[in-house]
Amino acid sequence: MTLISVKGLSTKYDSTNGPVYAVDDVDFELKDGESIGIAGESACGKSTLGLSIIRMLSGGKANGEILFDGESLLDLPESEFNKRFRWKKISMIFQGAMNSLDPVFTIYDQFIEIIKQHNYVGDSKKIILDAIYAVSLDESILKKYPHELSGGMKQRVVIAMALLLKPKFVIADEPTTALDVLIQAQIVNLLKHLKKDGMSFMLITHDLAVLSEIAEKIGIMYGGQIVEFGSSQEIYKNPKHPYTKGLLESIPTLSGNTPKYIKGIPPSLLDAPTQCRFLDRCPVAVEKCKQLPPKFKTETGYVRCWLYE
Repeated sequence: MTLISVKGLSTKYDSTNGPVYAVDDVDFELKDGESIGIAGESACGKSTLGLSIIRMLSGGKANGEILFDGESLLDLPESEFNKRFRWKKISMIFQGAMNSLDPVFTIYDQFIEIIKQHNYVGDSKKIILDAIYAVSLDESILKKYPHELSGGMKQRVVIAMALLLKPKFVIADEPTTALDVLIQAQIVNLLKHLKKDGMSFMLITHDLAVLSEIAEKIGIMYGGQIVEFGSSQEIYKNPKHPYTKGLLESIPTLSGNTPKYIKGIPPSLLDAPTQCRFLDRCPVAVEKCKQLPPKFKTETGYVRCWLYE
């Protein structure tokens, strides 16, 4: 059964210099229990994509279609979406756990605030304990303030908050950023454990190695668009878009290859080009690339590149 279906999603921010299309014509679909990884350079639209789905954009407006369990999310009034979907069916682990906890309240008070905001009527203490046990924390942390916790513990608290009301779909925005390698491994193992329990994730990260551990499907974003979407196996074993290939070639391997870098800079989304957005940096561009490519089907998804016409 399809859990979430996104079609033609575009998100625009109004700025003093004009409209910024941070997300442009994004499509993907996940079944129950499946997870998707979103990878790409900074400012390519990854976080805005996640915020569009959970409808927490600040100053932005999303258009297109987002179906969750067959119901259109963008057509719901804000009060209805907040009452039935936000944090109950869809939640988010925000980027930067260090800054997402209020320093003047205890961890317990911050859990209680979520429960009040979303009108939970069950046993508050039980669901809080269930959430912190799920991330391998002891209940003693509930009496502490954020500054009394390590970086890894704060990250686990933020994850526990996202799990509090037992959602089906969790958007995890850079959940392992700024953590040491040991804590990163613990967080990845935690997400894998939660996946086994049937939870689905959208994992937003720069780390392609992390995506290979968790996501069945991967979307590679560039310039506000998903330029290649498909199964993890196809993306890693047989990448098609030149940008995807460039990302994979930038990763050091145990075989001792020399990592490569992609020359140039990403395009401005303030005045998005009407040609292929990777044109100026692409090593294999042809004349037809001066047009914006449509989505060409691949074995498990699609690719935006004229080479696959």
